[in-house]
Amino acid sequence: MAGAVTSFGSFLTMIALPLQVKELTGSAFAVGAIGAVQLVPLIVFGLYGGALADAMDRRTLILLTELGLGLLTVLLLVNSLLPHPMLWLLYVVAGLTSALAGIQQPALDALMARIVPHDQLTAAAALNSIRWQLSAIVGPSVAGLIVAFAGLPVAYGLDLLTFVVSTLLAVRLAAAPPAHDAQRPSLAGIWAGARYAWQRKELLGTYAVDMVAMFFAYPNAIFPFLADDLDATWALGLMYAAGSVGSVLVSLTSGWTSRVYRHGRMVAAGAALWGLAMAAAGALPNIWLVLLCLAVAGGADMISGLFRSTLWNQTIPDELRGRLAGIELLSYMTGPQLGQVRAGSMAALTSVRTSVWSGGVACVAAVGLLAASLPKLMAYDSRTNPHALKVRAARAAREASPAAQ
Repeated sequence: MAGAVTSFGSFLTMIALPLQVKELTGSAFAVGAIGAVQLVPLIVFGLYGGALADAMDRRTLILLTELGLGLLTVLLLVNSLLPHPMLWLLYVVAGLTSALAGIQQPALDALMARIVPHDQLTAAAALNSIRWQLSAIVGPSVAGLIVAFAGLPVAYGLDLLTFVVSTLLAVRLAAAPPAHDAQRPSLAGIWAGARYAWQRKELLGTYAVDMVAMFFAYPNAIFPFLADDLDATWALGLMYAAGSVGSVLVSLTSGWTSRVYRHGRMVAAGAALWGLAMAAAGALPNIWLVLLCLAVAGGADMISGLFRSTLWNQTIPDELRGRLAGIELLSYMTGPQLGQVRAGSMAALTSVRTSVWSGGVACVAAVGLLAASLPKLMAYDSRTNPHALKVRAARAAREASPAAQ
């Protein structure tokens, strides 16, 4: 519930912040540069946040970072009320928000596999996605109306309110202390997690597929300009929400995923379909067809994401889960940030629609090359993979122990 509330508010700001940069500069490159500003803090603090999630109480870490994110929203609200809002402050807040999100997300991700039965992780990922995607639908749709009719300060103010509510709800989370022999966060500990990930070529494959898909085919930063190009500024909120509609439809009908065991193949297939749909969205001139393509893209991304999440959670040992969650964060967050930079730069050099469709085509080609060069990812089978069998056995042993009972 805390996640649903805070996600709704975050999507309000996700619309308001690039729109404010657009209003202040009129530059697609300046809007895309938000992604560049967020990239370095995400890399540094995502890795450190993973080490923290293995070394301290995850509930405490979540609460502290939620409070910090709320304070940053206060800065956005105050800045929007100034006669001449400061552009540089928007970039500073974007970078700090990225840093705190990098610290928080591994702790959130590491909780699921500890409390959900091993064979229900795909279903849990689908349910978790539903609450996030519903916020992604309602948030952008409402944000477009709020910004258009009430202004940026109201959008930021509502986001601040959601942080207050989500923090009060998060207080009710059960404590999630680290293992009794957990080490203090250190570069050596982070390196141990990275070394484990490097040895797991199927894990590396999921990271690589997701990163190239987002790098080439994540044009969200230039949606305001695409809406202008399609003469449909009224549909900006719908453009941001369309992908989430497709994601929710896939999540609500995801019972079939429990009968699929070749997770790596589904990760690649979903990413390729994402690229195809984005290419079509950039080429089509009708706003309703564009919205349909964005919905298809969102559904395809959800298919890839569900099987990525299942593969990760079913094969990573609990004592490494926080650090690996930090690495996972880099894979699924760094790609979109770089994708915003690519989309904005390409739009500035060519045109907005060329940036969108060419990125989709490049995504399909890159995923195809990765699928051909990653045999372990394509051969992964959850029924026979030794890492999945080991984690399943360890989970069963813990549940059968007298301490667990």
